[in-house]
Amino acid sequence: MNRKKKPVIAIIFGGCSPEYNVSLQSACSVIRNMDREKYTVVLIGISSQGGWYVFDGAIESIASDTWHDVRHCTPVAISPDRTNPCLLLLKENTVQKLHIDAAFPILHGRNGEDGTVQGLFELAGIPIIGCGTLSSALCMDKDRAHKLVKSAGIDVPDSFTLTDIDNLPLILQQAHSIGYPLFVKPVKAGSSYGITKVSSPDKLPSAIASAKQYDSAILIEACISGFEVGCAIVGNDKLITGEVDEIELSEGFFDFHEKYTLKTSAIHVPARIDSETSTRIKQLAETIYKVLDCRGFARVDLFLSESGRILFNEVNTIPGFTTHSRFPGMLKAAGLTFEQIIDSVVETALER
Repeated sequence: MNRKKKPVIAIIFGGCSPEYNVSLQSACSVIRNMDREKYTVVLIGISSQGGWYVFDGAIESIASDTWHDVRHCTPVAISPDRTNPCLLLLKENTVQKLHIDAAFPILHGRNGEDGTVQGLFELAGIPIIGCGTLSSALCMDKDRAHKLVKSAGIDVPDSFTLTDIDNLPLILQQAHSIGYPLFVKPVKAGSSYGITKVSSPDKLPSAIASAKQYDSAILIEACISGFEVGCAIVGNDKLITGEVDEIELSEGFFDFHEKYTLKTSAIHVPARIDSETSTRIKQLAETIYKVLDCRGFARVDLFLSESGRILFNEVNTIPGFTTHSRFPGMLKAAGLTFEQIIDSVVETALER
């Protein structure tokens, strides 16, 4: 490939989000595994305070969160001018244009995975690697995602949504109709932040207060007897589907701490299920992916109940991308290398 013709890909990491540190680790894996013979890579770091910078330092300083050194950071903004899609570097009282062919946000949670960043790039006419503004926003909103998926005829756990937490007697009555144990979740949050498994009514108020720290809307959801399964998907119209994985828990639930330590859990790829069930899960995952207008890539999470019923849980539009994360693990089990996974997701933006 002619060096001048290499696509310029901007990898965006960090973010003004509780999941800032997770983003740093995911981004490092992507950066290290991008083929420099195929792509010119530009690194854009977003500080935890929300500052945007082009970063030209060592990759190791991203992993250690020491990347925000003024010697290696140039303030940057996205030009809203669609006639000349580019970044604007703010250097020494001058503005320099930097062309990019696509933006690859490796941002988790609020202000990155919820459609906000995607909207900026779509407004500027810069292709996004991954889901767009609408699908990102829908998938971040557990309540609306569940309603859309249910309208497509796919099972979802029983639930109700709270915006007013002052009427405790009514909340307790609604929770009783669902039954205990149940889950209390922020409607819009990732990595299981603010989620509590509640076993009795007296624990409900504190769980609601915990979820309220992350979002003004709260989802009260039935606990499914069974286990969680996932399906990695890449593509726009023609989809690549990874092997189904399974989360085995010995106690509690798959919370933020457990996702990154696996102290009391294990992830099995492929899942320990029969081939017919695996095929059903993949088919449902692909349907959900399309119903929620996903593009590029995403991880669809579902529940497999003890009776064999498959229910929708959520879609992660920017799942973890470390070498030991679930998303690449499922695709590796289907025969792709990490480099091939990155090539595949980048191509979904360049082909649009």
